[in-house]
Amino acid sequence: MEKNQKINCTVGSCIYQDKNSKSCTLQAINVVPTPNVKSSQTDESMCGSYKCEG
Repeated sequence: MEKNQKINCTVGSCIYQDKNSKSCTLQAINVVPTPNVKSSQTDESMCGSYKCEG
């Protein structure tokens, strides 16, 4: 595993998104399952570290 991983982010409403670089400013995020979704697609998980900007 890479030692200098990068977390990209395009969720503009998240307080941790750097709008200039489109990256997450956290060192790590918590990925959690989306309740009642078992699609084998990316919608099965979400960022549990998300905090709304407002």
